[in-house]
Amino acid sequence: MDTAIVGQIEHDFLALPQVERQTIISYGAALRLADLRKRLFLAESKVRYFEDKYHTHLARLDTDGLPDDAGVELHEDYVMWHHWAAVADQVRNDIAALQGVVFRGLYMGDLARVGY
Repeated sequence: MDTAIVGQIEHDFLALPQVERQTIISYGAALRLADLRKRLFLAESKVRYFEDKYHTHLARLDTDGLPDDAGVELHEDYVMWHHWAAVADQVRNDIAALQGVVFRGLYMGDLARVGY
Protein backbone atom coordinates (compact mmCIF):
# COMPACT_ATOMS: atom_id res chain seq x y z
CA MET A 1 0.00 0.00 0.00
CA ASP A 2 1.23 3.52 -0.80
CA THR A 3 2.93 5.16 2.19
CA ALA A 4 0.86 8.33 1.72
CA ILE A 5 -2.34 6.30 1.96
CA VAL A 6 -1.06 4.45 5.01
CA GLY A 7 -0.15 7.77 6.60
CA GLN A 8 -3.64 9.13 5.95
CA ILE A 9 -5.25 6.00 7.40
CA GLU A 10 -3.08 6.28 10.50
CA HIS A 11 -3.94 9.97 10.82
CA ASP A 12 -7.66 9.25 10.47
CA PHE A 13 -7.48 6.41 12.97
CA LEU A 14 -5.57 8.48 15.53
CA ALA A 15 -8.15 11.26 15.12
CA LEU A 16 -10.82 8.93 16.53
CA PRO A 17 -11.57 9.05 20.24
CA GLN A 18 -9.43 6.65 22.28
CA VAL A 19 -12.46 4.51 23.19
CA GLU A 20 -13.28 4.02 19.51
CA ARG A 21 -9.67 3.10 18.68
CA GLN A 22 -9.64 0.53 21.51
CA THR A 23 -12.95 -0.92 20.35
CA ILE A 24 -11.78 -1.21 16.74
CA ILE A 25 -8.55 -2.91 17.80
CA SER A 26 -10.35 -5.26 20.20
CA TYR A 27 -12.96 -6.30 17.66
CA GLY A 28 -10.42 -6.68 14.88
CA ALA A 29 -8.19 -8.76 17.12
CA ALA A 30 -11.16 -10.96 18.10
CA LEU A 31 -12.02 -11.58 14.44
CA ARG A 32 -8.40 -12.35 13.61
CA LEU A 33 -8.18 -14.72 16.57
CA ALA A 34 -11.21 -16.63 15.26
CA ASP A 35 -9.53 -16.94 11.85
CA LEU A 36 -6.30 -18.14 13.43
CA ARG A 37 -8.15 -20.78 15.44
CA LYS A 38 -9.70 -22.12 12.23
CA ARG A 39 -6.28 -22.23 10.60
CA LEU A 40 -4.85 -24.04 13.62
CA PHE A 41 -7.65 -26.60 13.46
CA LEU A 42 -6.85 -27.23 9.79
CA ALA A 43 -3.11 -27.52 10.38
CA GLU A 44 -3.50 -29.85 13.35
CA SER A 45 -5.98 -31.96 11.39
CA LYS A 46 -3.45 -32.36 8.57
CA VAL A 47 -0.72 -33.36 11.04
CA ARG A 48 -3.05 -35.92 12.68
CA TYR A 49 -3.94 -37.29 9.24
CA PHE A 50 -0.28 -38.05 8.52
CA GLU A 51 0.26 -39.48 12.02
CA ASP A 52 -2.70 -41.83 11.52
CA LYS A 53 -1.67 -42.74 7.98
CA TYR A 54 1.89 -43.67 8.95
CA HIS A 55 1.29 -44.69 12.59
CA THR A 56 4.10 -42.47 13.85
CA HIS A 57 4.95 -38.91 14.75
CA LEU A 58 6.96 -36.47 12.69
CA ALA A 59 9.57 -36.14 15.43
CA ARG A 60 10.14 -39.91 15.26
CA LEU A 61 10.65 -39.76 11.48
CA ASP A 62 13.01 -36.84 11.89
CA THR A 63 15.03 -38.79 14.46
CA ASP A 64 15.00 -42.18 12.71
CA GLY A 65 14.88 -40.97 9.14
CA LEU A 66 12.59 -42.28 6.45
CA PRO A 67 12.60 -46.04 5.94
CA ASP A 68 14.91 -47.35 3.23
CA ASP A 69 11.91 -48.61 1.28
CA ALA A 70 10.01 -45.30 1.49
CA GLY A 71 8.27 -44.51 -1.76
CA VAL A 72 7.55 -41.25 -3.50
CA GLU A 73 4.26 -40.86 -1.64
CA LEU A 74 5.92 -40.96 1.78
CA HIS A 75 8.57 -38.48 0.64
CA GLU A 76 5.89 -36.09 -0.63
CA ASP A 77 3.79 -36.57 2.50
CA TYR A 78 6.87 -35.97 4.64
CA VAL A 79 7.38 -32.58 3.04
CA MET A 80 3.70 -31.66 3.48
CA TRP A 81 3.74 -33.01 7.04
CA HIS A 82 6.60 -30.66 7.87
CA HIS A 83 4.74 -27.80 6.23
CA TRP A 84 1.57 -28.33 8.28
CA ALA A 85 3.55 -28.86 11.50
CA ALA A 86 5.34 -25.54 10.89
CA VAL A 87 2.03 -23.81 10.13
CA ALA A 88 0.55 -25.17 13.36
CA ASP A 89 3.55 -23.96 15.39
CA GLN A 90 3.44 -20.50 13.83
CA VAL A 91 -0.31 -20.15 14.31
CA ARG A 92 -0.02 -21.23 17.96
CA ASN A 93 2.53 -18.45 18.46
CA ASP A 94 0.30 -15.94 16.68
CA ILE A 95 -2.69 -16.96 18.81
CA ALA A 96 -0.68 -16.63 22.02
CA ALA A 97 0.46 -13.15 21.03
CA LEU A 98 -3.00 -12.00 20.03
CA GLN A 99 -4.94 -13.48 22.95
CA GLY A 100 -3.61 -10.85 25.32
CA VAL A 101 -4.90 -8.06 23.10
CA VAL A 102 -8.29 -9.69 22.76
CA PHE A 103 -8.84 -10.57 26.38
CA ARG A 104 -7.48 -7.32 27.79
CA GLY A 105 -9.61 -5.32 25.36
CA LEU A 106 -12.80 -7.34 25.56
CA TYR A 107 -14.09 -7.40 29.09
CA MET A 108 -16.85 -6.01 31.25
CA GLY A 109 -19.64 -6.14 28.71
CA ASP A 110 -17.63 -5.97 25.50
CA LEU A 111 -17.41 -9.77 25.42
CA ALA A 112 -21.14 -10.18 24.95
CA ARG A 113 -21.18 -7.83 21.97
CA VAL A 114 -18.53 -9.79 20.09
CA GLY A 115 -20.07 -13.17 20.79
CA TYR A 116 -17.69 -14.65 23.35
